[in-house]
Amino acid sequence: MLTPPAAEDIRQLLRGVVDPELNCDIVSLGMVRDAAVDGSDVTITIALTTAGCPLKAQIKRDVETRIGTTPGVESVRLEWTEMTSEEKSACMAVARKAASERAVITDIPATAHVLAIASGKGGVGKSSITVNLAAGLAAEGFTVGVLDADIGGFSVPRMLGLDGRLAGATTDKKIVPNTTAVGAGVLKVVSMGFLVDDEQSALLWRGQVLQRAVQHFLEDVQWGELDYLLIDMPPGTGDIQMGLARLLPRAEMIIVTTPAVAAQKVAARAADLARKTYLRVVGVIENMSVFTCDHGEEYPLFGTGGGQTLADDIGAPLLGSVPIEASVAAGGDTGTPAVLGTGPAADALRRIVRVLLDDAVPPVDMAGCSARLLESVEAALGPKPD
Repeated sequence: MLTPPAAEDIRQLLRGVVDPELNCDIVSLGMVRDAAVDGSDVTITIALTTAGCPLKAQIKRDVETRIGTTPGVESVRLEWTEMTSEEKSACMAVARKAASERAVITDIPATAHVLAIASGKGGVGKSSITVNLAAGLAAEGFTVGVLDADIGGFSVPRMLGLDGRLAGATTDKKIVPNTTAVGAGVLKVVSMGFLVDDEQSALLWRGQVLQRAVQHFLEDVQWGELDYLLIDMPPGTGDIQMGLARLLPRAEMIIVTTPAVAAQKVAARAADLARKTYLRVVGVIENMSVFTCDHGEEYPLFGTGGGQTLADDIGAPLLGSVPIEASVAAGGDTGTPAVLGTGPAADALRRIVRVLLDDAVPPVDMAGCSARLLESVEAALGPKPD
């Protein structure tokens, strides 16, 4: 039986829940009044700035998702209250201070879901899963950022069929991602592959330098509007992974494994890193699950059940399994993600995208927030007269 988290662990996990309107985590804002753990049952009391907060449902869903998927937690109950006028003033002061500090740290919108695609070891198709999920989300009409954090092993540009140097913005001197339209959506991509002269060049950088490079990609990139940011992580649990958890505490992790027991056991270390750094594990994707020959016979070349076993062990859902298919590798070589084509692998990838959108990390709806309504009013009134 999994050991339930302590109350302090719950509070740390809640630092990953961001109020989309105030752009700050609900713990720092003083919204978390209490977090009580009774066996495997968790009760959380949240104070809203106003009882009729239009984003209450979004905050509720984010809290229940982050805490409810924590190993050892069976149920989550939320109790609501309202802040006093003094608490509201303190809350807004924290939000303003955080905004002034955050302005030089990251340009990633608070409403964007940040998904770190991780694995315990290389060779499991993590980068392939990253670009296919990104392309699949964009094909659904979303604006998706892709950060290639595998600095020394970059492969995202080739897999998406993009080239050209990264440009700089003329206003704030930040890096402008390379963009491409996918269906009704847009991909915004940043990779070391856009900065080197030769795709085959080796980067002889040590861990701290690699971590600093990722930090620059977070701090100094003009991401603009984003619905999702997918980060292709290097394999393992090193400096870059720990640095990301520090820089983006609201990030969530998807773990990629193959059915092989060896891969599944190593992937568990990535889940352990997520737990120790208070990142939520969205779920597990099993890649290279089965090969089907032209006669319809199925061959589990890398074993069976590894993805479900890993998901059960870490207390996270299995988001889906992607079969072995030549189109996936071919798409990575030619820059045409398999998810945009046809076949069993494409179908499986599109099903995973729907699971993300419908259940695991649905897009944030800001239509009802007061900040967005104010923007609409100002736009309708037009510019102020001189």
